[in-house]
This record gives sequence, C-alpha cells and structure tokens, in this order.
Amino acid sequence: MHDETARQILAELTRLSRAVEALAPPRPDEIDFDAAACFVWDADRQHLAPVTRPNRIEISLIKGVDHVRDILVDNTHRFARGLPANNVLLWGARGMGKSSLVKAVHASLAAEHDLPAPLKLIEIHREDINSLPALMTILRPAPARFMLFCDDLSFDHDDTAYKSLKAALDGGIEGRPDNVLLYATSNRRHLLPRDMIENERSTAINPSEAVEEKVSLSDRFGLWLGFHKCSQDEYLEMVTGYAAHFELDPDPDSLRSEALEWSTTRGARSGRVAWQFIQDLAGRLGKPL
Repeated sequence: MHDETARQILAELTRLSRAVEALAPPRPDEIDFDAAACFVWDADRQHLAPVTRPNRIEISLIKGVDHVRDILVDNTHRFARGLPANNVLLWGARGMGKSSLVKAVHASLAAEHDLPAPLKLIEIHREDINSLPALMTILRPAPARFMLFCDDLSFDHDDTAYKSLKAALDGGIEGRPDNVLLYATSNRRHLLPRDMIENERSTAINPSEAVEEKVSLSDRFGLWLGFHKCSQDEYLEMVTGYAAHFELDPDPDSLRSEALEWSTTRGARSGRVAWQFIQDLAGRLGKPL
C-alpha cells in the first residue's frame, strides 16, 4: 500500500516537473559573434540575429555635420582601441543623418585591421529597452567590443522604461561592461516631451527633484551631439555629393533647380530629403543605386 502511494506521488511530481519545464522560456540560442559585424537584439528569444547586409552609406556622403561627425569618430575610435569613451546621445532635426552617421562610423572603424578586438554594432529597439540588463549580461564576457544603437529613442507619458535605461547606463552594482557603449538618436534633447516634464513640476511635492529625476536620464550620456536644420548650400552639397558618387551626371543647373523644387514641395531641407530626391532622379534616369 505504501509502495503504491509512493509511486503515485512520484508520478505526480514528475508530471508537475514537466509542466513547469514547459512553462519556462526556451533556452537562448548560442550566439556566434563572428557571424556578422552587425546584429539586431531579439529580446523575446534573448538572441542576437546577425545582419549580413546592413543598410548604411559611406561616411563621406554625410554632409553638413562635419563637427559632430569628427567628435563621434574620435569617441568611437577611442572605444574601439580599448580606451575610455562616452555614451552618446545624437539629438536634433529629423532627417539630418543621426542614425546614418552611427552606422557609417561603425563601418569605417570596424574595417580597421589592427583593432585589439572586433567592433560590433547591435541595434536594440525602443520597445526592448527593459531587456538591456539581460543583453549586458550576454555581452560582458564576449570577446569583442559593442556599440549598442537605439534609434529614435524617446519616452511618453506613463512610460517607466526610462528607469531601466538609466540603470543600464550606470550599470548597477557591476557597472557598465567595459566592452559596451550606448549610442542613441532622438528628436528630443532630454528624451522626454516638454509637457511631461512640466507636469512633473506642477504636481510633485518637490518639483525640482521630480524634474531632476526625468531630465537626469540624458545626463547619463557623456556626449550630446546636436543636429540642426541644414542651409540651402548644405542641402545642395548633399545632392551633388550623392549625384557624383552614383555617377548620375545630370546637368548642374538642372540638378540645382530640380533639387530646390523638390525641397520646396517637401517643405524641408535635410539629408533625408536630398536622398529621396536622388532616388527619384536615378529612377527617372533609369540608373540603379
């Protein structure tokens, strides 16, 4: 009788154990850091998906941002060499090449053959910010150096993910891994909407402390690189640079007038608008890019 009861208990425990195992998240796939130079973080699978053909342009084609370009190159170069470097927030006008510059800088430096360790670029989506600690744990022992890149980073009302970002930038008790640096782009210098900050000021018991809590997020980035709307001359320089690079060879006067008309219809001048014009021009000329 006792043996039968013991067998029943053992069978029930086995069934419960299997049920618990079935509920557990899948074991993370083994990551091959040599598979590519660029990866995308898959938070659900706790995995880095290699990107074999990144969408990026040559750094020489990014015009009108020479000063911030040089600062970003220098900061990234020091990081790639194992020297101290800062997290970077690239903020400002839309379409002025913030994300393109990050990818281009990585491409230009990752191609150097005498780096002490491979330089990898990892894109993390805005909605996966809460998984940053898990990603840091994976990257800490890896034999490479990593630029974490979050494009169009910002936070809205009732969004508490910014607290996870602050903790990840500071690194908690372990500190941020020496082989990890975070680059983020945003249209907002403080990553939070102004009315959200003002609301904190008006409703808090100590308004200054509440605002400090919000604004201090951007302070975790050692470098703030501002991108501003380009002038007409800078816009035309972008257009002519693209046209020369892709050997479109249009008439210079026609190129200028058509490019200006294109920007007028768009109501803006930027690197993105210049690239969209070049795509239209190449299509009309029957030339692939």
